[in-house]
Amino acid sequence: MNTSMYINGQTVLGTGKTIDVINPATLDVIASVPSTTSEQLDECVAEAKRAFASWKNVDDQEIVQAFYAIAEDVLSYKYELAQLITLEQGKPLFLAEVEVDLTVQWINYIAGLTIPVEKFQDINGKKITVYNRPLGVIASITPWNWPFMIAAWHLFPAIKTKNCVINKPSEYTPLSTIKFIEIINKHLPAGVCSVILGDGQIGSAFTAHPDIEKVTFTGSTSTGQRILQNSINTLKSVVLELGGNDVGIVLDDVDIEITCQKLFMSAFLNAGQTCACLKRLYVHDKIYDQVVQKLTEIINAQVIGEGMASTTTFGPVQNKMQFDKVQRLIEDAIEQGATVIQSIQTKPEKGYFIPPTLVLDASEDTAVVEQEQFGPILPIIRFSDVDKVLESTNQSEFGLGGSVWTKDLEKAQKIAERMETGTVWINSHADLSPEAAFGGWKLSGLGYSFGLGGLLQYTHKQSIHLTEA
Repeated sequence: MNTSMYINGQTVLGTGKTIDVINPATLDVIASVPSTTSEQLDECVAEAKRAFASWKNVDDQEIVQAFYAIAEDVLSYKYELAQLITLEQGKPLFLAEVEVDLTVQWINYIAGLTIPVEKFQDINGKKITVYNRPLGVIASITPWNWPFMIAAWHLFPAIKTKNCVINKPSEYTPLSTIKFIEIINKHLPAGVCSVILGDGQIGSAFTAHPDIEKVTFTGSTSTGQRILQNSINTLKSVVLELGGNDVGIVLDDVDIEITCQKLFMSAFLNAGQTCACLKRLYVHDKIYDQVVQKLTEIINAQVIGEGMASTTTFGPVQNKMQFDKVQRLIEDAIEQGATVIQSIQTKPEKGYFIPPTLVLDASEDTAVVEQEQFGPILPIIRFSDVDKVLESTNQSEFGLGGSVWTKDLEKAQKIAERMETGTVWINSHADLSPEAAFGGWKLSGLGYSFGLGGLLQYTHKQSIHLTEA
C-alpha cells in the first residue's frame, strides 16, 4: 500500500509528522501517511509551475488519449481501488465499486469535451476571436465521503484545460487518492498532477499559496469560507461546492412503494454522507403514515456492518467527529419531543455505526431539521399546503438541491421553479450527470462544476481583436 506523496511525478517520503488512517468500521489503524512540510509544498507548487510552461502547449488529442488510457487503467485496478475506498471510508464494497465505475464514466466524458473558440465580426469589419486559456497551477482539496470520485471531478477538468493540478485529499481518506495519482502519473508528464498530504493546517497554507491560480474545494461551508478569505490577497478564483440541507417534497399522488425505495436511497446513500443527499423530507398529510411505515420497513431490512462483508448494505459514519455530531442531533431531537425510529437490526459494538434513523414530529426550528446532518438521519415533516413548505424551506441559508415527488409533472415543474436551489430533481434526488451544471446557491457554494460550463471554470477568457492595417 503506497502512502507517499507524489511531487513532480515521483514518490516523496515525508519528513514531518504522520497521520493515522483509521478504518471507521473497526477503528483499526490501517496506514500512516506523512504530512507535507511547508518546504515540500513550495517544491510541489514550483515543479507544477515549471511543468505548466510546456503542458499549456500540449496537443488536445494527446490529452484525450491520456484520459482514455487512465480510465482503462483505473478499471484494471477496480477491485484494489474499491478495497482501499471501503477500508478508509467505510462504505460497502459494492458501493465502492460503483464509485470507481462512475469515476471512469466521468473521465471518459471529460475526455470527449471540446474547448470552444468563438469567432465574431463586428459591424466595422474587425475580427474577434475569444479563446479559453489555461490558468496555471490549480489547488484541489477533496473530502472524505466520496474520496475517489470527487478527486476525478476536480482533477480531470483542470488537466483537460491544460492546467497543472495538485490535490490534497482529506487526511481521513488519502489512500485511494494516492493510488489514483499513481495511476495518472503513468500517463502524464511529471508535475502535471501531484498529491500532497496533511490536515487543515497544510490545507490553509496550500490555498493561500501565491503561485496557486485557482482553488477547487468540496466540503463544509465553514472551510470554504476560510478558503475564500485566503484568495483575497492574490485574487485567485475559487470553485466551492459546500454544504447543503436538501429538501424533498412528496405530494399525495405518488406510488408509495416505488417512491419510498427511491427516497431511502436518496437520503441514506453512503450512510447519508453525500452533500446532495435528501436531508429533510416533507410528506403530504394524506400519505404521511404510509410513507413512514414503508421507510421503517426499508431501514429495518438493512444489514449494518463492516463494508468488506458481502452481506453488508449499510456502513459506518466515516469519522468520530461526524459520529459525535450525528449522535448529538439525535439526542437533541429526542429532548425536543421528536419521535425517533431506528433500524431494528443489530450493529457491531465497535466502529462508528449509527443505524438508519427516521425523526418524526420534529419542529422546523429543531437542529436536526435546520442543520445539515451529513449522516444517516432523515427528519420527516407532515404538510398539507405546499406553498407554506416552499415559503419555509426557501428561508434556509443553504441552497444546494431539492426535489419534488409526484405523478403530476406539470405541477412538479411549477414547484421546482420556485425552489431556491442550484439543482432540483423531479421524482429522484442526488443522481448527478457529468453533462449538467452542479453548484449551490447561498451558503452552498460559489461557481459550479460539470458540463462544458464547469470545464471552462478552469480557464481565462482571452479576446484577440484583429484589425487589418
